[in-house]
Amino acid sequence: MDVTDPAHPKFVAHIPGEMDRTDKMPTQEALAKATAEDLGGSQYMRVCTGKELPHADSSKAYMLRAFGRIGWEMWDVTDPAKPSRLSVLRYDSLNTHRLWWECDTGIAYLIGGPFDWKTPAADRRFDAFDHALIYDMSNPLKPQFIRTFGLPGQEPGTSAAPPPVGLHTVFSTGPKGNRVYFANGNAGNGIFEIVDREKLLNGPKEANDANLMYPVIARVDLPDDTGVHTMLPLMGMKLPEFAKQKTGSVRDFLVITGQGHNDNKECREARQMMHIFDITTESKPLGISTWTVPEASGSFCERGAVFGTHATNDDMAPVYYNRVLFVAHHNAGVRAVDIRDPYNPKEIGFYIPAITDRTQASCYGKAPDRHCKTAIDINNVEVDERGYVYAVDFAGTGLYILQLTGSAREAADYSKAIGTSP
Repeated sequence: MDVTDPAHPKFVAHIPGEMDRTDKMPTQEALAKATAEDLGGSQYMRVCTGKELPHADSSKAYMLRAFGRIGWEMWDVTDPAKPSRLSVLRYDSLNTHRLWWECDTGIAYLIGGPFDWKTPAADRRFDAFDHALIYDMSNPLKPQFIRTFGLPGQEPGTSAAPPPVGLHTVFSTGPKGNRVYFANGNAGNGIFEIVDREKLLNGPKEANDANLMYPVIARVDLPDDTGVHTMLPLMGMKLPEFAKQKTGSVRDFLVITGQGHNDNKECREARQMMHIFDITTESKPLGISTWTVPEASGSFCERGAVFGTHATNDDMAPVYYNRVLFVAHHNAGVRAVDIRDPYNPKEIGFYIPAITDRTQASCYGKAPDRHCKTAIDINNVEVDERGYVYAVDFAGTGLYILQLTGSAREAADYSKAIGTSP
């Protein structure tokens, strides 16, 4: 999509996702014949330019994307109207999902499994052995494998008990911040790790319990009803409340959100929420606040689909960073939360799209007890450096481009917007 004019977005090109789980190596011809209605998907992607990457063609732009649940592909998107697949990194995963690609270094963190690691037992979550494959992709045409990384108990030959969940999201601050945040267990039994990036990339790489623990600064295991889908560090936050204190007026925080799952449609399981941890002392994360949409504000348990958080924006756009966070809240739409006081996050705006003829029904159960309702289901949200907000509806209603209005704009800092702000 061309969103140069966000009020009039233009369709540019469609790159189909996975079409058939039995088609492990789709050809360019098959992709060219596919239509937007083909079943399949590409759950996550990131784009880096050749000017940013250390060893790439400076005239090019590259897209690294997950292909369905089976692998990752590299695409040339220099001309967005004519994307071209450059290579297939690998097509042997059972459950790829999100990824992170550092444009300034080329280091890529790919999530999937089990590969040559242990396969989950039948009574465990399907993604219980998802872990990270870390590559140097500073030259997108010549990826160099660095190592695997996951939780002790996932790898072959381990003596540790297998963890109940696997990796779902990675967030890296790159060499400047020297931290990588790993989120395991998106909808329950959440485990998050704060990892020293230098030790992760340059320390001992053989997959064993000791080496998997070596770069870890802190690990937090959450209750079985609390997941970690998304993580966003909020570094160097200035806190006016503590300005007169000798210490503590500038602190670091980590926002985590759990993901409402299909099993939780119409509030049949625990609600996933947003939680903020103080990580100023990284080895001792301290939970300080929790935020959710009040159910009674919209009778959300009766609306259909999922009620609870799914994700926050990933981009640390200066216009919003450390000030406003946007939360994809499934059937409660997009929520704008003022986080300038992280001890007391406060909602300042929301948007719930209207149901249209494209909105798909949300169902659970099997016949004759199958139950369906048609509801909005916003599951992802992102921002750009101009200050525009992008939200997508899992139920197929569409992509929405939004902006803050009214008094909510006072929480942002539009003087830091890059380009024409809303």
